[in-house]
Amino acid sequence: MKVAPFAKDPTVLTYLALRKAVGAIAVVLPFALALPWWFHSHQFQGSISLYYYTGMRNLFVGSLCGIAMFLLSCRGFDWKDEVAGVFAALCAIGVAFFPTTPVDPSLASPVHDPVGTAHYVFAGLLFATLACFCLFLFRTTAADKELTVQKLQRNRIYSACGIVIIASMLAIAITKLLRLEYSIFGFGPVFCFETTSLLAFGFAWLIKGETFLKDRPTQPAAPQIPPLR
Repeated sequence: MKVAPFAKDPTVLTYLALRKAVGAIAVVLPFALALPWWFHSHQFQGSISLYYYTGMRNLFVGSLCGIAMFLLSCRGFDWKDEVAGVFAALCAIGVAFFPTTPVDPSLASPVHDPVGTAHYVFAGLLFATLACFCLFLFRTTAADKELTVQKLQRNRIYSACGIVIIASMLAIAITKLLRLEYSIFGFGPVFCFETTSLLAFGFAWLIKGETFLKDRPTQPAAPQIPPLR
């Protein structure tokens, strides 16, 4: 009979797997959308949201719905985590089902302007909530747990990820306001800053799922045997 060295709670393992799934989808999504175009025709879209109007629509919408479902399923220390998770999930669904305004005039309609505005609102709220996860909620430590070296390292990374998300959002806003047009390896500025936001968000959730910097398991104390007299 195989004997495990330590007892593992299946509920905890499932919970951590959900967090890893959220992080993995966020990290992979920009590359999964762009790489087929890289190998095919190099006709990249200006933003991740514009892939909604390409053959990658199902992947784009499905990934956001998957992230939303995982966010709804994850729980934290208190009601703040649950409210943030539900709110972020609703925003992700809004981003998926309220597409951005298409660049091609032949695809545009009178409905697209208000729908596109709703898309930007949902996207801004989504990334703002994800930044709050990194800067505040993920850095919380339970009162009955020891603040380990790994936890301190994770907190520093969470803070860095939150700052990257906020900086990327500001960069997108400046790019839009100033109508800056340039290319980074063929990718537009909005796509690049959206990618940095998703990478920071995904990396933070991978760490929260204990993919990296996991606390070292504590060995159970050996039973004390009284001396013989």
